[in-house]
Amino acid sequence: MKQKSTENYTSGVLEFEDNLLLPSLYGEHNVNLARIEHEFGCELSGKGNLLSIEGPEEACNLSRDVLLSLHQRLEEGGEVTIEDVDGAIRLVGMLDSPTLREVNPRDELLNDDNVIRTRKTTIRPRSANQSKYIEALRKKDMTFGLGPAGTGKTFLAVAMAVSHLLEGKVERIILSRPAVEAGEKLGFLPGDLKEKVDPYLRPLYDALGQMISMEQTEKRLERGEIEVAPLAFMRGRTLSDAFVILDEAQNTTPMQMKMFLTRFGQNCHMVVCGDPSQVDLPDGSKSGLKDALDTLGKIRDIAFIHFDSSDVVRHKLVGKIVKAYDDKESHKS
Repeated sequence: MKQKSTENYTSGVLEFEDNLLLPSLYGEHNVNLARIEHEFGCELSGKGNLLSIEGPEEACNLSRDVLLSLHQRLEEGGEVTIEDVDGAIRLVGMLDSPTLREVNPRDELLNDDNVIRTRKTTIRPRSANQSKYIEALRKKDMTFGLGPAGTGKTFLAVAMAVSHLLEGKVERIILSRPAVEAGEKLGFLPGDLKEKVDPYLRPLYDALGQMISMEQTEKRLERGEIEVAPLAFMRGRTLSDAFVILDEAQNTTPMQMKMFLTRFGQNCHMVVCGDPSQVDLPDGSKSGLKDALDTLGKIRDIAFIHFDSSDVVRHKLVGKIVKAYDDKESHKS
């Protein structure tokens, strides 16, 4: 970006080679540019393949990093939604995160080590904790992803599992979650086993559909390369050459969690996702996830990645709602 400065005020120009990508970068009625302007306090104006940036020097630099990262996403065949813009803004340090200040924000956004590639999409982290999570998923055999809904814990784990399967690093993916949630038990649901199980496992199917086509998903399910099953089905098995994901782990009992973790076999990658603050077990029952954190927290070979409301990648309002409830709970204690 060419810049001219007057003390702390800077103006500069970004030049893009491909004009065809700019409507998607700017958003309908320039909504993406407006979001960046609002967050950083700068002025953005596009003409042809040029985009001028004016404002405080730091704001211009951060805006440039966001725009370049989003443009690269488009060059790789992805799309840019307003949620992607919010994610890029978070990642370059709009939130008060010391972690982000220790790295070059653009390097963090564009670092290929932080990318998960499948045949259908390329996925980049939208927050610093997501970046650490992806790194842990790649380097550790066992990872715990802990935090509220909407932070990408399960989505990123499924993405990494699909990537491992497509690259031949594992022979199968196993996705599981406890079958008791919000006070409901499988025995009280209508229909055969598949009909009973599917409502609980639907989020995992949905995440799979983001990575590979539904046709491929069905074929791999038939061949046993992808298995989606309740946690009870893990008993008595040794899980080898597999990428195994346990979702909604806060709703396991300590005995179920121990049973699951001890299924660990050769060339196994295991991910446990859950929110310790959202336990749906009967009153008085201890969460297996909380018990595992107390028991295993000092084992260095296991990664524990904690997410919070600032990592929520759904609508911005969801993050604010999560934070409000977190604040309420902290005041109680």
